[in-house]
Amino acid sequence: MSDLSDLREEIKQNVAQERYRKREAYYTRKHETLTQVINRLSNLRLMVFVLGALATVVLYLKDKVSWAYGALLITAILFVALVFWHQALKTRQSYLSVLKENYAQALRRLAGEWKSFPDRGEDFQDLEHAYGEDLDLFGAGSLYQWITTAQTFRGREKLREILTEPPRDCEVIRKRQEAIRELSLNLAWRQRFLAEAKLAKRPGRSPAAMISWAQTYDPTYLRRSVLLGARVLPLVTLAFLLLYFFTARVSYWYPLLGLLLQTGILLTGKQRGKTLNAVYEFKETIRIYEKMLERFEKRSFRAAYLQTLKDNLRDREGKPAFEQIRKLTGLADLIANRGNAMFLIVNILTLWDIQCLISLEAWKEKSGRSLGQWIDTIAELEALNSLALIAADHPQWSWPLITPETAGVVAAGVGHPLLENPVCNDLALDKNGGILLITGSNMSGKSTLLRTVGLNLVLAYTGAPVCAREFRCSVYRIFTCMRVRDNLEENISSFYAELLRIKQIVQASKQDRQIFFLLDEIFKGTNSQDRHAGAKVLIRQLSKAGAMGMVSTHDLELGDLEGETKRKIRNYHFREYYQNDQIYFDYKLRQGISTTRNAMYLIRMAGIEVES
Repeated sequence: MSDLSDLREEIKQNVAQERYRKREAYYTRKHETLTQVINRLSNLRLMVFVLGALATVVLYLKDKVSWAYGALLITAILFVALVFWHQALKTRQSYLSVLKENYAQALRRLAGEWKSFPDRGEDFQDLEHAYGEDLDLFGAGSLYQWITTAQTFRGREKLREILTEPPRDCEVIRKRQEAIRELSLNLAWRQRFLAEAKLAKRPGRSPAAMISWAQTYDPTYLRRSVLLGARVLPLVTLAFLLLYFFTARVSYWYPLLGLLLQTGILLTGKQRGKTLNAVYEFKETIRIYEKMLERFEKRSFRAAYLQTLKDNLRDREGKPAFEQIRKLTGLADLIANRGNAMFLIVNILTLWDIQCLISLEAWKEKSGRSLGQWIDTIAELEALNSLALIAADHPQWSWPLITPETAGVVAAGVGHPLLENPVCNDLALDKNGGILLITGSNMSGKSTLLRTVGLNLVLAYTGAPVCAREFRCSVYRIFTCMRVRDNLEENISSFYAELLRIKQIVQASKQDRQIFFLLDEIFKGTNSQDRHAGAKVLIRQLSKAGAMGMVSTHDLELGDLEGETKRKIRNYHFREYYQNDQIYFDYKLRQGISTTRNAMYLIRMAGIEVES
């Protein structure tokens, strides 16, 4: 890049950093101010209690009983009001604390400290995946660790799915690009959406049990006879009870029989308590989903992808999802009263459990089947927000052009997304030269280049921007063979594991021309003659099948393929230079076969004497 371009990129980066710094400072000040208010409120609450109690005692001792009761009542009202106010401020304090931490984390990410983030996605690592392990999608120092802000179980899974199962439809990718671009410009909204998820007690817990519970309802409680009985019977019993206390015309047997009948009803049905306890168990998780959906549904978006997600949240009556979930959380609050010491009496008098079950089953019948879809929408938003931070943090990166035709991969100034200051290169793979053969000495940058192209393709297919000035590609199925390990449990050697991976690529190329492969030093586990012969046959076969890709190798003899294939396979290389008995690399890609070797030099640097 030119010096002017570098300067523009640096300015854009500093703007993003300064924006995070200002917001972190803003929420830090608000948090400190609120903490001071809470401390003063705690002191005021104590003072009200002490002064109220003292006033009550003094007035009572002076035989001003009515005044004493008045002071006690006023003290109780003020104290309860202060308790609720204090609790509301504590909730706000927690929210501000999370927002402050969100911006602090964003600054750490920009500063390159993201490798310390706890969620590395190690539970998603899959040695059998076509490219995930080789391209560092999951694990320590991975793409997932760098970008993820997903907090919920489904949100993490959705981000994994987007990274490992790219769509084959260009239009889907373009719509997702539009959504990610719009979300990247809504920094405050993204951070508040994230804060809601972080406030959950157990956001990483699977919602499968909750979804299954919501989708299964008991129609017994929705029958007209049950509804009528549950509403009328408590009213009749209460009426007899009041008549018994206030008149002499009604025998105690009438209310007693009603209470005994209602007690018998409550004692029948063993599953009733489990059903009610389940909604209370899911209460906190449900409340978090409500808040996240409310954040989304009350926000206006232009992107068609986001608008479609929002439209899918409404029920057949047009009510938004967060209002429907709010009804469920309200029911959960009512059910929570079952733990109250006075609940048994209230339950018998009103058939409280039955009333709650009727409301609960009615909710499940109407909205329960949609809960899974609502949670999946939240998951999609969490994944898109994770990808949006790439655009927000790196405004100098480009939005890739996804083409439907087999146009190959063309990039200008492409760099490794996970490196802080990557060296950028230009490259082009197209119909005239669909395979690049990369040669060069040890540590010169061959493997890094392969991962650079692979990772940027992954990002392009997610809809995110890529680390390049320009990037154009078609939609390919990506396959890699780079880090192949022994599998002792399956009794598979690294060489055999490599053959299995190569077989997978060859079979895919026979079935689909839209294949992009990355091969790093293939057939390492055999002798040089067989390695050279095998690599030559494989590369020729992949080229003939129409597959595109890149191969790194130390076998300079493979460079003959360029002439033999009329430049359908093209040679590029990296080189090193020496200065003051030190070896240096510029990591710049050049045309042609490598003309330098550094193995013996590195051996001498290791202290091994080499006879000349």
